[in-house]
Amino acid sequence: MPEIDTGDTAWVLISSALVLFMTPGLALFYGGMVRSKNVLAMLMQNFFAMGIVTVFWVLFGYSLAFGDLGNAGWIGNFDFVGLKDLTNGVTGTIPTLAFVAFQLTFAVITPALITGAIADRMRWVAWVGFIAAWSVLVYLPVAHWVFAGGWLADRGALDFAGGTVVHVNAGAAALALVILLGKRKGWPRDPMPPHSLPLTLLGTGILWFGWFGFNAGSALSANGVAAQAFLNTFVAAAAGMIGWLVVERMKSGHATTLGAASGAVAGLVAITPCAGFVGGMAPVIIGLITGAVCFLAIQLKFKFGYDDSLDVVAVHLVGGLLGSLMVGLFADDAVNELATDGLFLGGGADLLVEQIIAVAAVFIFSFVVSYVIGLVLKALLPKGIRVTDGEEDTGLDLTQHSETGYSLERV
Repeated sequence: MPEIDTGDTAWVLISSALVLFMTPGLALFYGGMVRSKNVLAMLMQNFFAMGIVTVFWVLFGYSLAFGDLGNAGWIGNFDFVGLKDLTNGVTGTIPTLAFVAFQLTFAVITPALITGAIADRMRWVAWVGFIAAWSVLVYLPVAHWVFAGGWLADRGALDFAGGTVVHVNAGAAALALVILLGKRKGWPRDPMPPHSLPLTLLGTGILWFGWFGFNAGSALSANGVAAQAFLNTFVAAAAGMIGWLVVERMKSGHATTLGAASGAVAGLVAITPCAGFVGGMAPVIIGLITGAVCFLAIQLKFKFGYDDSLDVVAVHLVGGLLGSLMVGLFADDAVNELATDGLFLGGGADLLVEQIIAVAAVFIFSFVVSYVIGLVLKALLPKGIRVTDGEEDTGLDLTQHSETGYSLERV
């Protein structure tokens, strides 16, 4: 039996808690950006992911994602259904159950990212059906392809903490759903400003804090790679904020708090696939470029007419795509012996080609399957997947949950 390292185990357990904390942080980040009549609905969509995905993960999700580990295939198997035979298992230098818990937190937050795109108009029952189906039919296969030695990993694609598995995957699904749902009533004619930017900034801070576990925890050890990933995460978020604000100030004449929050998250998204593979000035360059490009990518929804409410496509799809491709440019085997040198480190274009293949495969698979899931739900649910105009006017808090986020009555 491999020997368990208590330091590595402690770090992965702490990282698991940090990543779980990101989902409430995401709920606040998104919740502050919607109108006040929809804040509880947004919080609920995010919190529900912690419920349904967790149960699925224990029943069969972990087994389908990480069963048959290292086999260059498309999906795992049912060897670990109900987490059987894992009680005394060891993965690397940590208990297998610690690895199970860590990967569970990734499975939880990935579909939660989609909620920002569908804000203000998707029925609660439709979201329940979508997240259940998507977690099984899309997330589990993609996690196996990349994180468990599946066909993309076997080809040589690198993804340290989820640029493809998490961000491109969720961003493609978000794009599919918003196309299927259609535009919010009045968009883009009527302004729909955030109702509470303090909530959004609080959520940003929690996300940034939790992202240290997301990226540095993916080393699965308390070692030099984890330290590099930790520092890269810090630096790229800061650079992403600056990159976004510089372009925003040039384009609109103002540097906004929402821009600062969005830029930091864009930097965090882009560094995720790179975190344990790059060093030196690379995280600064990655963050600056991604912050600027993601700001400009917001214009795509106006050009092509899809209503991505909270810019999930611009930040997570575009940011995840950029970060995944920049692995092929900046990867350095001196940082991580598991990496192949990228184009700018003298390694040629081979890794960049594999990164392009990985991004394209995940995008196409997630977009197509997500769209089909949405179509099936639209056909099966008696009232469809979108609220009525009247329900949209009233707000999802009251119409879907019979609650309100704020009470202004005297008590």
